[in-house]
Amino acid sequence: MIELRDRVTREVGKVVVGQERAVEDVLAALLVGGHVLLEGVPGVAKTLLANAMARALGLEFRRVQFTPDMLPSDLTGTMTLRAGELVFRPGPVFTSVLLADEINRTPPKTQAALLEAMQERQVTIEGVPRPLDEAFLVVATQNPIEYEGTYPLPEAQLDRFLLKVEIGYPDADEEQAILRLRHRGVAPATLTDVATVLDLDELRHAREEVDETGVSEEVVGYVTAIVRATRELPSVELGASPRAAVHLLAAARARARLAGRSFVTPDDVVDAAPSVLRHRLVLRPEAELERYRPDDAVQTVLQSLAVPR
Repeated sequence: MIELRDRVTREVGKVVVGQERAVEDVLAALLVGGHVLLEGVPGVAKTLLANAMARALGLEFRRVQFTPDMLPSDLTGTMTLRAGELVFRPGPVFTSVLLADEINRTPPKTQAALLEAMQERQVTIEGVPRPLDEAFLVVATQNPIEYEGTYPLPEAQLDRFLLKVEIGYPDADEEQAILRLRHRGVAPATLTDVATVLDLDELRHAREEVDETGVSEEVVGYVTAIVRATRELPSVELGASPRAAVHLLAAARARARLAGRSFVTPDDVVDAAPSVLRHRLVLRPEAELERYRPDDAVQTVLQSLAVPR
């Protein structure tokens, strides 16, 4: 599994510089059948990261630019009349990796069209359920600084994302490395250099390995304590749900396997906790006024609990 992680990181690194942790997060989400929300300012390669990941993993990739006038059928597909018969025209959701670009720019009705796809891995059109790809992965992006004309994702939909990954600015050396990459005008020329390093059989095997990762009772108790503690913080109005506990343990399993271990350690849980929990906590207004962040709440919980050894 370490070799798989290194292969994917190396290929994506041909076009995306300095985002190794984000690459590992997306790979971890794919291994446990989860979805990822990427948040970052424009120009930090969120879209490029998703595209390069799909290429390295050998998966079909589609991008949907979410807009205020987008309808649910624009995403899921619709019935059309062809040669006198109603036939189904699949929407872009019928792919392996779906990039939902600026997901918070479309109204809740269209956002909700993704809920069934993300949770059930199917969409229902005219009462007929239609299964999605076995490796279906939603990578959604949003801008953290521009809120005019946006529709914030409801808590119910945020809870469907396994991870929220924050994409920051590269450091000076990484930014210089970006400038050294080959470009055609302003477009990256190295995207075509990304080779496929994973096939579907290998993905299935990797998922089975993650599912078989050992978890001790101490780790189960630690995950439970973390999630329950978020509900008791005075700065938090809505803490993490039981689904968050399931997702935290799944992410820790993936982290353990990507590190080459067949069992989960408390450090895997600590490592996964911020990206699993940050988008599930709703802070009280007074805490937000004091510039308290969900990440601060997660760190408060982690520091207040004894780590099992």
